[in-house]
Amino acid sequence: MQEILHQLGELFLQAVPTALIVFVFFLVLRSLFFAPLLRVMRERDERTRGAQKGAEAAQAAAAAKIKQYQEALKQARTQVYAEQEAARRKLLEERNAQVKEARARAAEDVRVAKERVAGEFAAARRDVEAGSGQLAAEITRRILESRPPASPARGAR
Repeated sequence: MQEILHQLGELFLQAVPTALIVFVFFLVLRSLFFAPLLRVMRERDERTRGAQKGAEAAQAAAAAKIKQYQEALKQARTQVYAEQEAARRKLLEERNAQVKEARARAAEDVRVAKERVAGEFAAARRDVEAGSGQLAAEITRRILESRPPASPARGAR
């Protein structure tokens, strides 16, 4: 058993330089390779986070600008609709005024025509009334003139 322990001790002594070389290699790699690599990775991570925050801020700003644009567009549409409605009302008022004016002219034309017809009717009536006596006299005269002489048979009856 001692021999095994002795062999293990020799093996351990032979492994010590290798372990020291690996340990020194680890320290050298850690200080020369891993430390700068970890620092670069941290900086990259920080930059990535900063870029993400910047992108989020840019997206938020873009969303705010889009919202602002949509509000401005909505207001512009509202204003255009209001202007269109005002123009439509103005046109309706003008049309109504023209219709009222046309009705008034038509009513005046009808009134004038009625007065003219009434005047003509009155003049015709006066002419008929004035000529009715003369016409009656003429009719009577003609009837009496064209009367046949009295026949004896007629008188006997």
